[in-house]
Amino acid sequence: MAAKKTVVRTLVEEGFAKVSEVCRAVSLSRSSFYAVCQRSSESLHLERKTVDLSKDHSRYGYRRITALLRREGHQINEKRVQAVRRKYGLQVRKKQRRTRRIRENDSKRLSANHRNHVWSWDFVHDQTDWGTNFRMLSVIDEHTRECHSLRPRQSYRAEDVIEVLEELIDEHGAPRFIRSDNGPEFIAYRIQDWLKERGIKSHYIKPGSPWEQCYIESFHDKLRDEFLNREIFHSLAEAKILLEGWRKEYNEIRIHSSLGYQTPSEFATFGKPPFRATPSIPACQLHDDRKSVIADDAPNSLLKNDLI
Repeated sequence: MAAKKTVVRTLVEEGFAKVSEVCRAVSLSRSSFYAVCQRSSESLHLERKTVDLSKDHSRYGYRRITALLRREGHQINEKRVQAVRRKYGLQVRKKQRRTRRIRENDSKRLSANHRNHVWSWDFVHDQTDWGTNFRMLSVIDEHTRECHSLRPRQSYRAEDVIEVLEELIDEHGAPRFIRSDNGPEFIAYRIQDWLKERGIKSHYIKPGSPWEQCYIESFHDKLRDEFLNREIFHSLAEAKILLEGWRKEYNEIRIHSSLGYQTPSEFATFGKPPFRATPSIPACQLHDDRKSVIADDAPNSLLKNDLI
């Protein structure tokens, strides 16, 4: 309907034909062409806001866009956001690969139960516009999903990895376990001796089993899809600045459905919500008003058990 109106309006303004002739040619009634939109200004504003957010975050799906709108105080349904994105051609199309486990007991792996329990680290490769290859050492906390490091260098030796880890431990504290693949930088004797001195246990995945390092593999997929595939780096210094900016956005702005639509920083500060967090309530407000929410909606027995 909107496309037909645009065609009629364009042809009439350029003087090619009359309104009745063009409407007849495109099978559009004149009453529909002259009809004025009856939508409220608030509805139009919400639609424009949805389109702007979808364009700013082109790799976000409609559920994440809905969560962002609700965090700003808008009351909107997921299906409406999906319809608006479909109308403007803003859907995210991505084919997911499925990984089948070889044995049932492969799923029983070390799981992070609290902050600094399990860190995971790995390398990502990219190149500048001039063809210079570089590597990025990424380190994440598997419990909070925080990205502690995303530092590009042309090459990494064992000494360089230790230097980065020392800085991260001074800033965030030491992890109990650190998970990695069997790359030469991670199995080097220098790193193993350093980890023993620090009291950090290394947890290596089985060769050819990347699904055992699922958190950092998922993080690399988001990094590649939402940032690396969209940016052109003219130098290593520029890549360092842009990567650090994206890392802060990932930790402090980007919300995660697996964390109850909280950012990793919010989840690290507040922990799990007192009940299942809905995207309509910001996580910080949810935790600030914890007692009042439970007192209004929960029975007295639940209130007593929760506040003890």
